[in-house]
Amino acid sequence: MNVVLNTAPQQDISHRTSLDADREMLLRELRLKIELLVDGVSIDPDDLKHFSLGAENAKQIHLLFDMNKQHHAGVDLPFGYYLPHGLFVPFRWDPESRFRLAAEDGRPVLYRGKNRIGDIEFYKRPYLLDRVTSDGESFSHIAVFTPEGGINVCFSNECDLKNTGEDCKFCNINSTADAYRQDNIFIKSARQVGEVYAAAYREKLANHINLTGGFISERREVDYYLDVADEIKARAGVETIHGTAVIGAPLDLKVIERYKEAGYETIAMNLEIWDKDIYKAICPGKQSRCGGWEHWVKALETAGEVFGHGNVRSNIVAGIEPKESILEGVEHLASKGVICLANAWCPNPGSALENHRTPEPAWHYDLTLKVATIYRRHGFTTAKLYRASAATNPFHDAFRILAGENTADRLPQYRHPVLG
Repeated sequence: MNVVLNTAPQQDISHRTSLDADREMLLRELRLKIELLVDGVSIDPDDLKHFSLGAENAKQIHLLFDMNKQHHAGVDLPFGYYLPHGLFVPFRWDPESRFRLAAEDGRPVLYRGKNRIGDIEFYKRPYLLDRVTSDGESFSHIAVFTPEGGINVCFSNECDLKNTGEDCKFCNINSTADAYRQDNIFIKSARQVGEVYAAAYREKLANHINLTGGFISERREVDYYLDVADEIKARAGVETIHGTAVIGAPLDLKVIERYKEAGYETIAMNLEIWDKDIYKAICPGKQSRCGGWEHWVKALETAGEVFGHGNVRSNIVAGIEPKESILEGVEHLASKGVICLANAWCPNPGSALENHRTPEPAWHYDLTLKVATIYRRHGFTTAKLYRASAATNPFHDAFRILAGENTADRLPQYRHPVLG
């Protein structure tokens, strides 16, 4: 279902004074969603047996990061679920969480302590995951299909920064690859990615690709992304690729134009930290190999000029630096046409910051509303938010709720428009 942005006069929605009861209800569910993302959910192994994960319901597929509190090789966990009023939540497992997912008469039910929150609904397993590529590789080893009609592909969990000890301190890409070797994590060929995209596009299951991977040399990255673009265009019969190339900031800024010429609709470069000094400490590899913080920001500004307003994405890992610093970064980048997310920092297992703590959910909730206000002030729309960042996060939810895109007390599932 396509959504239409409410074009009512702009306001500072982070300090709203009068919203109807339905939207207030949805904002309470958004607060709950953020709690679930920050605090995770526990689950009894016996209850897991009732949920038909990997068959009827989608299970987690680790192609990039493990966002759970602990690695769980050999144990299937849910991909995600819908809360009672329609908000989608990626499942994050924490065996010590006060939130608990239980099976009642075979159905999943969410609890906070002893208090029953309500029934939830799992995201169903996409049927295309049963397919194989022409060289016999399962689609489930190539891509993750999202409820919005997105295709997430991590072409490689290889990250060059590991070899020099320059990993980003919050990142567990290499640990994830080591923990889930049985899931057949490997380098995906351009042909495999093209075949998966074309199949999803033809059958109108999905049509927005988010192509990402670990940190590699700039030349290898450019060559690979251009090869994937050629495969997608040839196999799907499209000229413009509805999707995002997630890259490192190139030292030669003219390279950005090559991604546009190749057919990518949007581009992403994740800055991660706005404070310059904290950036140097948390992202030593990006500091040393991508011209430093100043050059990364310049690359994003240049991408905004090349790809146009709302067609560039970045991300700040929210919770490592002060909130005021994050908002300063989101505001500056938005003024350049760049949509900067500020997703809640999850202290990932296997990262240098494992077992540290992210701020309280209320901190992230307040940040979410303020960021949504910045998006609206700079003329971004729901369509642009989803074009730049294909999978629903709390910023999409806040923006849509406060713009009045709900149907009574439910927020409908957004779907990318089908092209062609």
